[in-house]
Amino acid sequence: MPPSDSTKLRVTSHNQYQSPSRLSPDSVLPDPLDQFREWFKAAAAPAETDPSKSVVREPEAMAVSTCSSDGVPSTRFVLLKQADSKGFVFYTNYTSRKSKELLANPVASIALYWREVHRQVRAVGRVEQVDAQESDEYFASRPLGSRMGAWASPQSNVVQEGEVDNRLAEIEEKFGNQIPRPEFWGGWRIIPQDNPVVCTIVSDILDLQGRARAGR
Repeated sequence: MPPSDSTKLRVTSHNQYQSPSRLSPDSVLPDPLDQFREWFKAAAAPAETDPSKSVVREPEAMAVSTCSSDGVPSTRFVLLKQADSKGFVFYTNYTSRKSKELLANPVASIALYWREVHRQVRAVGRVEQVDAQESDEYFASRPLGSRMGAWASPQSNVVQEGEVDNRLAEIEEKFGNQIPRPEFWGGWRIIPQDNPVVCTIVSDILDLQGRARAGR
């Protein structure tokens, strides 16, 4: 029996099919990660209408999908913190669900959606933990409150009322302003080797990895 009208959520178009441009293999750089960095710089550049804001509101927002050992997928948004010659880096608690799934099944898919420029980028690849020195350097660059929060907020766990505040007080008493990186917190790198980095503008899809292979 089809659902009744009272249970339907009707979703209408918001002009997302009106693409301002098209992609061409000849218009991109040979290396897909180099091309991604160029696209990201453009998305993060100051907007002409309001230089205090970027062209894309939060270009670093990235969906990461992992899969459990028995094949159950899960997806959440994280913040992309680096795109280097190897791949895409984000940081998290190593005791979280996503980290446990990456340890058991070290592959992931990512997607970034940039509504303002009608573009999404996605990739699939194997993952590796970022080395401790790199994680230390990034952790030291975070604001004090964020560093304290990494210690006080256990991910993928239910906390009782007031528990986080109590932990924050304990951490402040123990470390003061010199908060070290906890061993259970660090980075993951998604390496899109042997898999495409794909950019989509509406229905216009460009396989950047295929472009890179063809250019070699």
